Amino acid sequence: MATAVPVERDAVARAFPAPGTEVPRPGIVLHRLPDGWDLLAAGVGPALAAASTAAALTAAALDAAPYDLVVSAGIGGGFAPGAPVGSLVVADAITAADLGAETADGFLPVTDLGFGTVTHLPPARLVRAVAEATGARPGTVLTGSTVTGTAERAALLRERHPGALAEAMEGFGVAEAAAAHGVPVLELRAVSNPVGPRDRAAWRVGEALAALTDAFGKLAPVLTSWNPHDD
Repeated sequence: MATAVPVERDAVARAFPAPGTEVPRPGIVLHRLPDGWDLLAAGVGPALAAASTAAALTAAALDAAPYDLVVSAGIGGGFAPGAPVGSLVVADAITAADLGAETADGFLPVTDLGFGTVTHLPPARLVRAVAEATGARPGTVLTGSTVTGTAERAALLRERHPGALAEAMEGFGVAEAAAAHGVPVLELRAVSNPVGPRDRAAWRVGEALAALTDAFGKLAPVLTSWNPHDD
C-alpha cells in the first residue's frame, strides 16, 4: 500500500494488530507487516509516487514475490456536496486532472492528442466491495501536482470531470507504475478538506487520518479475500 507521507502510512499501520519492520530496498524503505502487507511512504506528487511504487514493484518481482494489488491511500480534498470532510472516497476512476495541453479551444487531455492515458480503472468488483465494507463513496479521484486553492479552479475541475469526488497528488502516479507491471490498483481517500478556496482553518487532518485507520480496519478482510480473477 502506497501513501504519500509517513503520517498517512502510520495511520494505515494502526489498523493492523501487530507492528511492522523496516525493509530496505533500492531507493525506498518498506514497512512490512507480519501478515504480509507492505506499506510505503512513496512521497508527495505523482512523479515521486510513481518512481517509488515502481521501485517497490520491481524489487518484489526480482524477489519472485510479485504483488497482487497496489493500494494508493491517504487523505485528500473532497468536492462538495458529494464528499464532505471526514468521509471516504474509493476511486472507480483514477484520473490525471491536468495531463494534456491548453489550446485556444480549451484543455485537451493527452488521449485526445493521440497518446498516453489519463485514467486508470480499478477492478469494479473490488471497488463495490470496498464501498460496502467501509461506507466509502465511489467516484473519480483526480490527481494533480498542485492542490486546488480557488473556487474558480474547483469549478473548472468539476466541469472537466463531472464524476470527481476527490483530489489528491499521488494516485495517478501509483496507478501508472502498477499498470506498467500489470498489477491492479485501488485508491482510497479520507477527506481532510473541501476542494476550493484554500483555508487551512477548515482542514481536519486528524479527523481524516482517524477515518483512514478505521477504514483499513474494515478493508483488510476485503483485500485478503479478493481474487483478481473475479474482475
